[in-house]
Amino acid sequence: MKIATFNINGIKARLPRLLEWLDEFAPDVACLQEIKSIDENFPRLELEERGWNVETHGQKSFNGVAILSKEPIDDVVRRLPSMDGSDEDEDEQARYMEATVRGVRIATIYLPNGNPRPGPKFDYKLAWMEQLCAQAQRLRDSEMPVVLAGDYNVIPKDVDCYNPVAWVEDALTQPESRGYLRTMINLGYTDGLRQIQPHGPAYSYWDFQRGAWQKDNGIRIDHLLLSPQAADRLVDCQVDRIPRGKEKPSDHTPVWVELNV
Repeated sequence: MKIATFNINGIKARLPRLLEWLDEFAPDVACLQEIKSIDENFPRLELEERGWNVETHGQKSFNGVAILSKEPIDDVVRRLPSMDGSDEDEDEQARYMEATVRGVRIATIYLPNGNPRPGPKFDYKLAWMEQLCAQAQRLRDSEMPVVLAGDYNVIPKDVDCYNPVAWVEDALTQPESRGYLRTMINLGYTDGLRQIQPHGPAYSYWDFQRGAWQKDNGIRIDHLLLSPQAADRLVDCQVDRIPRGKEKPSDHTPVWVELNV
């Protein structure tokens, strides 16, 4: 079972690239972020005609997440549950959705950027991450295989950035941001990519400016975190760089994990 995460940076602008990638790579599940579309305008028919089941949690012009699956998508939760897990949070920003496919609980996550910092946007990012950690613990305790897939807007370590000095003041590298990601790892989650490729750069994002792609000036912010039950089934996890080199690409490229399910 191949599960991919892909920040597409706008479904309207990237639909041809998305359809092309889905046909060529053929994941079982694709977790999308930054669809930048309300649910009613998402190109559901184009995808369903190709055999995809589609669930979305959209927002006009900003944010938005989706799950595409070749198999049924069950028990969908839109919005990150509140700290105590009693209900879905009333966050107006569409950044989180989770569902079950073939017995695997899968979340698509678009974590807040947090810039500029200090300020309300960074405070929102940290509060959101605290809430995500609480949900990650609840999901881990369910003892299901869990995959938390998405654009985390966190550069875990300096090796995950082409020039750490240039990012030292950025919200993506702050100790608080990295600390919450470590908290999730300490809960028992495995960084799928680093389990397969423990060393060296493995970028998933290149800015559109300053020839970043051509120079390979990238950062790693798209992650697949696996619960113990999912990590036990890990076969492979890689960055698919091919879509980033296409015409009119997203500034992100897919990262995928294969589980023995």
